[in-house]
Amino acid sequence: MAENEVVQFLERVLKHAPASPPPQFQLSTWAHAGRPTEEAFGILAIPGLDPQKAIDAVMDVDHYVGKLDHVAVCRSITDPRYSPPDHVRFYQRLDVPLLGTIHHELVLHRLGTHKGFLVAGWDILTPETSALSVKDGFRSDYSHGVWLAAPGVLGYAFGSAPKREDVGFLKWKALTSGADVAAGRVLRANIEGLARWAARR
Repeated sequence: MAENEVVQFLERVLKHAPASPPPQFQLSTWAHAGRPTEEAFGILAIPGLDPQKAIDAVMDVDHYVGKLDHVAVCRSITDPRYSPPDHVRFYQRLDVPLLGTIHHELVLHRLGTHKGFLVAGWDILTPETSALSVKDGFRSDYSHGVWLAAPGVLGYAFGSAPKREDVGFLKWKALTSGADVAAGRVLRANIEGLARWAARR
């Protein structure tokens, strides 16, 4: 059963999903629940995209490194609460140029079909993330997101922020308001990266 947070996030994302593939990259952002970062959703037409291959790639967390930007470490963790192939718990560390390293533990779910999109989404495992060492990077306070795939179109949406106590003031601003400014570039790069990977599968 998927976590409530990611299901509720998917509902918010679907409000911004176009009825047909957009002619160019489309970005939507919105504030939610007074959080320090906006949630963001990007969608792009990818001629020939196979939705099943795309979502299978999303679930293949052990092979993210080298496929998706800034992923330095990504490995699945055996957990009887989350059984593959429909659910997977994993640890991920991201190395972001000029900003530093952020890490967290997440759980990823296949979420079925919604409005014609095949969907997978993740949410943070808060106790497990809080137990990580700050020496290895700042920890996420929240992190949730979804991938949406339909024939010839791919969407990616997320919301995330670091724990306030893990970063100084300038880095906090860069990772919140600064991250909002960079969201479109990050979304498009990851959409294109996943599409390339899916096409090779």
